[in-house]
Amino acid sequence: MLLWNLMGVAAFIMQYGADLGQLAKTDPYSARIFASMPGWAWTAYAVAVGAGTLGAILLLLRKAAAAPLFLLSILAVVVQFGYSFIHTDLLAVKGPTAAIFPAMILIIALFQWRYARNLIAKGVLR
Repeated sequence: MLLWNLMGVAAFIMQYGADLGQLAKTDPYSARIFASMPGWAWTAYAVAVGAGTLGAILLLLRKAAAAPLFLLSILAVVVQFGYSFIHTDLLAVKGPTAAIFPAMILIIALFQWRYARNLIAKGVLR
């Protein structure tokens, strides 16, 4: 789980700091989307990957605080992708397959939260 969440942090850093001029040469649509993404959507993205990563670290430390962090990550993922699917033309441009990876991210986030909750119920996390 930690590796998965660290990949999310890396993706955030790469996307947030992307050279949009260079990106526009190969993927003009993504460059335009990143350029127009509001601060609150970037913040949701940062919270999603940050809370997930901290949750994974706390899970390794056997801390029950992992569960609420995973829940926060889920909520931030919903906000982040809610923006992507409601406020952009992503599906029209990239097609329905554009929803596959976001759905996978949400499923994994839900799994992490449920897993942490189950470990709390078993007394493994304190």
